[in-house]
Amino acid sequence: MQLTKKFVKAKNPCAGGYKWFIRDHNGQGDYQAVLDALVADGRVSDACWLLDQFGPTDAVLKLDAVDATAIVFAGTLEVRMGINVDSVVRAGRSIVTGGGIRAGETIMAGENISAGANIASGGDLRAGGDVSAEWGIEAATRLDCVGNVRAKWDICAGQDLAVTGHLHAGQDVQTQGAIKCGQGIKAGGDVRAEKEIDAACGIQAGGSIVCGDHLASGWGLIAGEDIRAEGAIRAGEGVQAAGLIEAGAGHGIYAGLSVRLDAWSACARVVAQTRPEQLVSGYWTGQDDSEPAGQPWNGWHGEAAPTGLLAAREAAAGQKPGPHN
Repeated sequence: MQLTKKFVKAKNPCAGGYKWFIRDHNGQGDYQAVLDALVADGRVSDACWLLDQFGPTDAVLKLDAVDATAIVFAGTLEVRMGINVDSVVRAGRSIVTGGGIRAGETIMAGENISAGANIASGGDLRAGGDVSAEWGIEAATRLDCVGNVRAKWDICAGQDLAVTGHLHAGQDVQTQGAIKCGQGIKAGGDVRAEKEIDAACGIQAGGSIVCGDHLASGWGLIAGEDIRAEGAIRAGEGVQAAGLIEAGAGHGIYAGLSVRLDAWSACARVVAQTRPEQLVSGYWTGQDDSEPAGQPWNGWHGEAAPTGLLAAREAAAGQKPGPHN
């Protein structure tokens, strides 16, 4: 793509950036060449602005490694080893690397971000698709993803963590802000947020589920340890913890908010070491029931939901309980 003076001016650029384009490129130049020149001249924010205005390309840049001040590429960036930059790593399409990705300020891709090791941003981490790491994922400020986020280790954010798809971590999910998930959350360790946690589907943690505000799940909540919130606890289906279930002072625990009454005993179950004092809604399962309160689930490694829950869902949907092809 060739940029011209008229083409760029139509996007209402800042005065400094437009003067640079006229002075250094005579008001014209190849799109990617201009991006490279802006980065080389220390005008990384102008390069990002230009990419915002003119969008991604289908170009693919293949490199062995990246060790630079910044890199802004309009297409897909494929790196055999790792990426290490002082400020910004940005691609109009995807970022794919066999090693890790480290940026002092921002990691951003219009589509997917995939790393064979750790992903660490000193600022925001943003993706228009999926984010996946063979190790951990860490953003010092916000983590925003339009797809799924998956890591074999921890997933951490210094501020809010917003995921449109699924959020899966082999270890902990932690944020100093809120967690907003458009699908389900699954963690081998704890799920912790300083503010609210809101998942459209279920939340399953091998450890505890803890938040500093309201805790909400469209499906069920399952924890290998405690479930604790400073606000209300709301679940569309059951709430099960091997430890305690506690809501904040003056708040209640509401299970089974989306469950039919004829499936109440199976799908709205509340299981814990002791009956929660703030339990407002839900089918309490005490120690004398068929499934002991101390063993509400079969562990993190089991992918299937509890048998009773699946059977009740199938019955409510008019299906015969059992395996389906």
